[in-house]
Amino acid sequence: MSTVLSERQRDDLHRAILDYLNTAGFSKTAEQFKQEAAPLESHQPEDDQRINSLLVKKWTSVIRLQKKIMDLESRLAQAVQEMSQTSTMPPGFSKRNDPDWLPASGPPRHSLTSHRGKVNAIAFHPLYSVIVSASDDSTMKVWDWETGSLEQTIQGHTKRVSDCEFDSKGTQLVSASHDLFIKLWAVDNGYKNFATLRGHDHSISSARFLPGDDRVVSASRDATIRIWEIATNHCIRVLNNHSDWVKCAIPSFDGQYLVTCCSDHTAQVVELSTGKTKTEFRGHDNVVEAAVFVPRVSAPAISELIRYKTGTAAPALTVNAGVAYVVTASRDQKIKVWDAVQGTCLHTLVGHDGWVNGLAFHPNGLYLLSAADDGSIRIWELKTGRCVRKVETSEQFVSSLAWGRQTIGTNAADTSANTTDAPKVTNVIAAGCWDYTVKIWMP
Repeated sequence: MSTVLSERQRDDLHRAILDYLNTAGFSKTAEQFKQEAAPLESHQPEDDQRINSLLVKKWTSVIRLQKKIMDLESRLAQAVQEMSQTSTMPPGFSKRNDPDWLPASGPPRHSLTSHRGKVNAIAFHPLYSVIVSASDDSTMKVWDWETGSLEQTIQGHTKRVSDCEFDSKGTQLVSASHDLFIKLWAVDNGYKNFATLRGHDHSISSARFLPGDDRVVSASRDATIRIWEIATNHCIRVLNNHSDWVKCAIPSFDGQYLVTCCSDHTAQVVELSTGKTKTEFRGHDNVVEAAVFVPRVSAPAISELIRYKTGTAAPALTVNAGVAYVVTASRDQKIKVWDAVQGTCLHTLVGHDGWVNGLAFHPNGLYLLSAADDGSIRIWELKTGRCVRKVETSEQFVSSLAWGRQTIGTNAADTSANTTDAPKVTNVIAAGCWDYTVKIWMP
């Protein structure tokens, strides 16, 4: 003991032990210790504030430090493993374009702050490390997701901006707002507003470019879906397929169909050329917040899911694989996978504890990501329907989700696994949150 502790340290330790014994009610042991650890016979622990509860404080400090050490050792081991894996990869390999990368369950790389209202939608530029967020504060903000820096604030709407999207070349940005206007912005001209589309009678939920980038499709609380011609700024068609608030209208990858969802708890596949409902999906118990076509690259995984569930081979696809399946997300906390032709529910993904608001497919076609008001992003393996990872966002409400893709004039999600000239995929994920932030995950 003498070689480790100084005389003063040894004396303080004895006093702390005596204080603990008295506090814990071991009076006999304390008296015996007093006699053996002279000169403590006259020591009164309660009179020495410096010693009071010192042993307990030191003990809890040691436990806390042990936990920190274990956490740091775990992170160090993970970093060493990642470095060793990277060193064995071929030249030019980067986790940034690793086709099998999934976000870790740890904190995001960036938490972008500048909005003064909740973030409702996120759009990645198809070519550059740029992201645009749309917010309740009536603005959109342009960020560099690599550095997390704010580049520009886009003003023009007077109420909540509910949706935004870049065209396939990244030269135009479209936005939808509760001020009843859809606006088009010239990206290469400092995001100058060059057109405003008027016609909806209530809040606009979504606005998306149709393939070819010459038309826009919008959905509104006025229960209509409208098709707009950009060259003339005119509404060229009004679709009345729903009788309640249409939450979104998303075009298929070939532009022949729309998938829509509504406050009436249903979703539909609508043929764009005729405006007729081809399929209606009924099964959710609450508002359907999001609906998307399953990309072609994910169709084989869905077929395997059917075989996994039923034990029989999935029926041969009689339609374009890009419009064979639909996925919907609802306030009933469920995600459903549908046969887009028959309208039957193939599988229900259960796990979220809040409204499910956002959906995004992994570019490799094997996973589906979902964001919900339980503060989590969940990663689902499509071929089994199982949640394989839960990513906490540290915010209770997550309103939107997007996977960053760098492409040139095409949609990465629409690229088949056998395509030799597949577009470059960038592994970056963004989530819009009610705490006014955009959270970024990347390798």
